[in-house]
Amino acid sequence: MSDYKILVPPPRRHGPAWIAGTIVIVALIVAGVVVITHHSQGSGHGATSPSGHSTTTIVAPPLSVVSTTPATGATNVASDATVTVQLSAPITTVAGLPPLSPPVPGAWKKTSATVVTFAATAAFTPTSTESLTIPAGPTGLLGTAGGTLAAPVTLSFTVAQASTERLQQLLAQGNYLPLSFTPTAPLSSPVEAFTSQPGTFAWKWPGTPALLTSLWSEGSENVITKGAVMNFENQHTLTVDGVAGKQVWIALIADITAGRANADPYTYVSVSKTLPENLTLYNNGAVQFAGIAVNTGVPGADTADGTYPVFEHVTSSRMKGTNPDGSTYDDPDVPWAAYFNGGDALHGFPRATYGSPQSNGCVEMAIPDAAKTWPLTPIGTLVTVAGPAS
Repeated sequence: MSDYKILVPPPRRHGPAWIAGTIVIVALIVAGVVVITHHSQGSGHGATSPSGHSTTTIVAPPLSVVSTTPATGATNVASDATVTVQLSAPITTVAGLPPLSPPVPGAWKKTSATVVTFAATAAFTPTSTESLTIPAGPTGLLGTAGGTLAAPVTLSFTVAQASTERLQQLLAQGNYLPLSFTPTAPLSSPVEAFTSQPGTFAWKWPGTPALLTSLWSEGSENVITKGAVMNFENQHTLTVDGVAGKQVWIALIADITAGRANADPYTYVSVSKTLPENLTLYNNGAVQFAGIAVNTGVPGADTADGTYPVFEHVTSSRMKGTNPDGSTYDDPDVPWAAYFNGGDALHGFPRATYGSPQSNGCVEMAIPDAAKTWPLTPIGTLVTVAGPAS
């Protein structure tokens, strides 16, 4: 509530008589209604009204939202965007503005008589949808002339996916990639947490095989990045899909902010279909197991060439299906299985010999060999299968 007392003198007269003719106007503003009370005193030259005052009630024009930035319904809004609300008339304070939902640290500020701005102290989470409902009536914004919003106004917008470059930078800092990332300078502000930063990537180990390094592309989606996301999701009990959604970004930036990093080694598996077929496992760029004899798929059930991330990792698995010759199989307890491409898995299986195509598409190895490699092939581990040399 605001009180205004305005002394309005009549035209100047000779002598002190003007004081007696003073008109006192008291304006009381409450919830959009302006009540003006006039108090008149006689001038000494005639009679006055019996009460000596009169009252005029004026209803203030309602307040309205002219525009918002971002506009409601906007998509691909930058994570460091500034939220503003433009009003139709000057307002008193920002006390009637609630926080955004989901909450983002920060505060509302008046940046001009008719504009309020949300000064965020953290970035909006990529792929999240933010909303704000400005209440109507006296609990909402109040214009200096007394106007209020006639109805609530809702603003919502969806934050853009952050860049692959930034995802790679954070994964590298969290020790989920075979590369390091060194920023040129510290982060300028928490608001820029999901914005790509200048800096340099470098391979961590000189012994990293060319089969792996050839898969990397900075700033572009690639299987190395996907495998790292899957590893991160698995360690944080999130749905493993290799996609950096809202929950991945929240958990990833929380780890980086707190200085938490992946403590597991970076492992990589290379399967060669050149006879004798064999498997090599790299641990932090160095060969840990070399020349492990394996069997890949027979003609008609070939093990497809390519690089794939492990997506299921179990101590035993029931495997059943149809062989290329039409016969069926049902093996209820296949040990040490790491699935990497559909139904194809690294696993143990008893065979008379190893080193040639004998499976239905999987990469089989002796059970003791499978037992020692399995702990080093968690979800997200990349497996490269390469055909025989021509």
